[in-house]
Amino acid sequence: MSYISKGSALRAMLRDIAIAVAGDPGGRPRRVAEALRPFLNDPLLLAGLDCASRPEGYTRHLLQADPDGRYAVVALSWRPGQMSPIHAHRTWCSFGVHRGVLTEGYYRGVEEGHPAQTASLLHRPGAIVHGAADPAAAHRLANLDGEEALSIHVYGAAFERFGQDVNLVYAA
Repeated sequence: MSYISKGSALRAMLRDIAIAVAGDPGGRPRRVAEALRPFLNDPLLLAGLDCASRPEGYTRHLLQADPDGRYAVVALSWRPGQMSPIHAHRTWCSFGVHRGVLTEGYYRGVEEGHPAQTASLLHRPGAIVHGAADPAAAHRLANLDGEEALSIHVYGAAFERFGQDVNLVYAA
């Protein structure tokens, strides 16, 4: 396993994620999200790491790549106004908010090429979210707040395959 930091909170979180992934596949996304929960409000979780944001879009920072390619853990840094494209997932995903506030918008009609937002939900520090692979479960994450945000995401794919194995993008 590759670690960026030797921080005890980060090591403990990554250990708990590995344990959650190893269990029954049916409950994996929920278990992984629950493994994130106790660490999200720890201000020292990512101490010493450079998880800087960039002006061109949200930025992924690798925290752990499973050597067997079963999952990867990334920190996403979001400047105010940055958002993901409207997308669904080809694999399971769990995430939690570490700092800032993210807005998650939910969409229908994406497979027909006519995305329409049906709801949105604010995720504050400590919030967790999880879901199975589902091409019809389209959403978008956005930092609509005035402060930078940082979230921790765990995807059921090898990091080097994120481009083809994680997001099914519907609209920018």
